[in-house]
Amino acid sequence: MKKLIGSLLIISILISCNGKKNGNMVVHGTIDGLKKGTVYLEKLKDTTLVSVDSVSLNGTNTFTLTDNVESPEVYNLTLSEKPDETISFFGEKGEIIINTKLSKFAVGAKIKGSKNQELLDEHKAMLKKFNDKQLDLIKEKFDAQKNNDSELLAKIEKEENDLVKRKYLYTTNFAIQHGKFEVAPYIALTDLYYANVKLLDTVNKSLSKKVKKSKYGLELKKFIKNIKKNEK
Repeated sequence: MKKLIGSLLIISILISCNGKKNGNMVVHGTIDGLKKGTVYLEKLKDTTLVSVDSVSLNGTNTFTLTDNVESPEVYNLTLSEKPDETISFFGEKGEIIINTKLSKFAVGAKIKGSKNQELLDEHKAMLKKFNDKQLDLIKEKFDAQKNNDSELLAKIEKEENDLVKRKYLYTTNFAIQHGKFEVAPYIALTDLYYANVKLLDTVNKSLSKKVKKSKYGLELKKFIKNIKKNEK
């Protein structure tokens, strides 16, 4: 009987060690070119970046990571072989698929399964156009200063101000149009933090009840409250 109990205990321990991971978000993926390394799934807790799951790979380039997501939020995927590169993505309940290459770990990542991520990618693509234009204006401004062309300099500075206003308005409208998704308060927090508080208020009022109670919805409300408090 003692031998039987001992055997059952060993089997129980083995099952617990090798059983499937639990979590309402499952991240599957491949890293082409990887032969050995450790993949980490990370997220912010308070102000600290912590690893919520990890897997060591040896002889395979596929991985599965999990976490319990209370409300959609941004996660990081990192690799021991590429310590300076990070894949950031919007995690949410369900299955997320991330495929990339070892040689282009961060820039080559393809992410599927998250509607918030899809919207975030769309927003980033438009912001890149604004940022590229801003870089062009910076170069033109430098040349104008070098040539002491005050008239041209004033014109470029006006274009810069107008560009910033358009970027803020675009981000505000994008967030309003997608107020049913957690990406809306997220981009307000990340891309409108220097904007007039009225724009932030407008975004906040457009959010659905569900999104207002989400992680970024609550953070946006707190952020607006602090701004108004400091303005008094």
